[in-house]
Amino acid sequence: MSCPVSERSLIIESDDDDDTQSAAAINGNGAGHGHDEEEQYPGSDSDSSSSSSSCATPGRGTSSSPYTTQQWPQSYRQSIDILSSVQSPNLSFLGTPTLSRLSNSFLAVTDSFRSKTPEIISSFVKPLLGPTTSDEQQRHEDARKSSQYLLPSRKPSLQQIPEDQKPLVVAHEVSPYRNCSYIQGVMNGINVLCGVGILSTPYAIKQGGWIGLVILCLFALLAWYTGVLLRHCLDSKEGLETYPDIGHAAFGNTGRIVISIILYVELYACCIEYLILESDNLSKLFPTAHLTIGSLTLNSHVFFAILTTIIVMPTTWLRDLSCLSYISAGGVIASIFVVICLFWVGFASDVGFENKGTALNLPGIPIAIGLYGYCYSGHGVFPNIYSSLKNRNQFPSILFTCIGLSTLLYAGAAVMGYKMFGEATESQFTLNLPDNSVVSKVAVWTTVIRIITYALTIIPLAMSLEELLPPNQLTYPNIIMLRSSLVVSTLLIALSVPFFGLVMALVGSLFAMLVTYILPCACFLAILKTKVGWHQVAACSFIIAVGVCCACVGTYSSLSQIIQNYT
Repeated sequence: MSCPVSERSLIIESDDDDDTQSAAAINGNGAGHGHDEEEQYPGSDSDSSSSSSSCATPGRGTSSSPYTTQQWPQSYRQSIDILSSVQSPNLSFLGTPTLSRLSNSFLAVTDSFRSKTPEIISSFVKPLLGPTTSDEQQRHEDARKSSQYLLPSRKPSLQQIPEDQKPLVVAHEVSPYRNCSYIQGVMNGINVLCGVGILSTPYAIKQGGWIGLVILCLFALLAWYTGVLLRHCLDSKEGLETYPDIGHAAFGNTGRIVISIILYVELYACCIEYLILESDNLSKLFPTAHLTIGSLTLNSHVFFAILTTIIVMPTTWLRDLSCLSYISAGGVIASIFVVICLFWVGFASDVGFENKGTALNLPGIPIAIGLYGYCYSGHGVFPNIYSSLKNRNQFPSILFTCIGLSTLLYAGAAVMGYKMFGEATESQFTLNLPDNSVVSKVAVWTTVIRIITYALTIIPLAMSLEELLPPNQLTYPNIIMLRSSLVVSTLLIALSVPFFGLVMALVGSLFAMLVTYILPCACFLAILKTKVGWHQVAACSFIIAVGVCCACVGTYSSLSQIIQNYT
């Protein structure tokens, strides 16, 4: 599905400080962008029926909202949209004729950063090798041609164009509208939930026993309920679009900052997990690999962790992450494919499904809680998915469907993996797969290639830190240095704490419990305290109590076992 194209050109206008107006015309599906101080998204008085059914995140409010202007982080919505593939104006998850425009560039955050400084935009749009002065005219022409990939123009820009120069039809200017269908919303939700956590579900059963599947189902049900609470929070006040906005509405600017930090640290921890994952799986494929530099010898784990970092670091410098966003959108297929490979190995090889296991392993329950909690750590993206829906009344159903399907996938992988490997189950079931099996190698390589989405995970944190830089420091070399430093820091931590399962349990116990269970209930009660019934208060209180208990026991057990590995 693609957006309808107007026969007329879309006029783009920009305002300078001296109120000088200039216009340029672009053809096709382009969208204009201006430089107004105040940001408003078009379409509040347009015929929504003229828009396509493509998937995009809308601008629900205007810059006059206290939740969307001058508040850090301003880049959260755009950067998380890239991570989750929600932002794509022509996204039809399984493919469309317009995949070349699958994703808005991460540079398309001009509206978000403009109120802070225009310099950050010019620093973003530079290519890896900056143009010379003689290239200024060509750069201007390229910017004009590439403007179709930027966020749409805002209503004030169109209003300031004379009536006789306005386009007759602006229906193709659709990216701020709610255009995700039911299926697209479900697929985006599954894509967010079904990540590397699925690899550790058999290990979770090993830790907690078969009774852990009850915990998995309970977490799934509570995650659905708290996701619906986030929807009520977003609808409670005009201008709320993201999780940090909800925190601001509930607890003021302090709540916004605290929730943002928690979300960004969670993403940072996921990047650490990626490097540990790559190191473990590549070492399985090439166990004898090593690197000797003088008297220093790097074993396969260290060597592949460093090699992976060197490979992914340039991807964090890219000015356009659309191709990576497309690969990320294939995460659901990759997860399903790996589970199919697991089943095939058990069915067609000598491994079989013979292990019985134990019903309950009480000492391992805290670790299992963290691993299962990690599986439902998508609530930081759910508000973006909700904002992108064409019919927002379908959100509870969409959420139930994507969580339900993800839970079936988790449970299927957990049962098969544990029945196949029993007490020998590793923290990633790919490490248990037979070395001599072609299917095993395919499964491991499918897991390995997902590292290409590392940049999508680290970019939201990087962009938020770039907002804090002084305007005169927002140069392209400084941005590269900042992002490279973040990547190197994840490498150092991954080498220091190379325990995939324990790190995942720690992240799931501490951050996932906060983001998925505790904070949605706390924000809901804070925002709608005068409108909620006693049963809602009781339900939220129960979930908060469960979340706090799980966070405490899971975090303590994870940290204890990590420390024990050093003693």
